[in-house]
Amino acid sequence: MADQSDPLKLENQICFPLYACAKEIVKAYKPYLDELDLTYTQYITMMVMWEHKELRVKEVGGYLYLDSSTLTPLLKRLEEKGYVTRRRSQEDERDLIVSITDRGEALRTKALTVPRRFAACVDIEPEKAKTLYKILYELLGKLDCGDRTQDRETAGRRRTAAKETL
Repeated sequence: MADQSDPLKLENQICFPLYACAKEIVKAYKPYLDELDLTYTQYITMMVMWEHKELRVKEVGGYLYLDSSTLTPLLKRLEEKGYVTRRRSQEDERDLIVSITDRGEALRTKALTVPRRFAACVDIEPEKAKTLYKILYELLGKLDCGDRTQDRETAGRRRTAAKETL
């Protein structure tokens, strides 16, 4: 039996199964995303772009919990593939605007099978999946404390949208 009083015992950590599960999920998505020539991070970025069409880089980061040092090379790569364009805002040159291209929109049609194909690999009851989804977004909201650099307005919209989904 595990020593539940030891705060440094791996099996007493909530962070470890979350980390391991996230890693395994990304690995399970890989064959489907390889067909689209996308990494998992590129895929979730494209999901945001399919939904919003045009956003400031800061807003993209807010939706995905990514900072600009991660987003800059990621968006550059998506631009090289022809899926998005980047341009400076005319109102404020410090803002970089990301827009989806026609080619990026066309990729959406190919990507439509990915969630269904992934779901077929994960045998979890719909009610349990819904509960897990709710708990994870609740946890994300609690981790969203003052030292994060993400766009607060975007994070608030994201949390509201997640609650409305449930």
